[in-house]
Amino acid sequence: MPFDVPYQDRCPFCAFLARERPFAILEENTLTSILVTFEQVGPGHVLVIPTQHRETILDLTDEEAHAVMETTRRAVRAIVAAYDPPGVNVWQNNGVPARQTVPHVHVHVAGAPPGGTSWDREVPRLSLAETERIAAELRPHL
Repeated sequence: MPFDVPYQDRCPFCAFLARERPFAILEENTLTSILVTFEQVGPGHVLVIPTQHRETILDLTDEEAHAVMETTRRAVRAIVAAYDPPGVNVWQNNGVPARQTVPHVHVHVAGAPPGGTSWDREVPRLSLAETERIAAELRPHL
């Protein structure tokens, strides 16, 4: 493995998809899933992940890589339709030095808040009910 990825006994994303832990799942299919984050960096902040456990972008199959990008594009469209943000952030980290915190490939997609995105501000943690509400706002636009 070319990257040092964070160690966790059980991948939290896999636990969410297995319904072992509660999480707002916006969409799920055999190749990709979209999760609504508890920490909303911007309006409609979601994570696009391969449904199968893959630690880094280099571990994706070609089919998964294509599906992750197509799902990311659909997530952007849904965020734009639901929130009309002034911009959209899309980012993905691989390896601990790159600030990867979960050992499962995930692409962050979030609307930019008015005034722009600040990476230094503290982001409050939302409740499951609040993330489910965000999922309900985004779902009609997927």
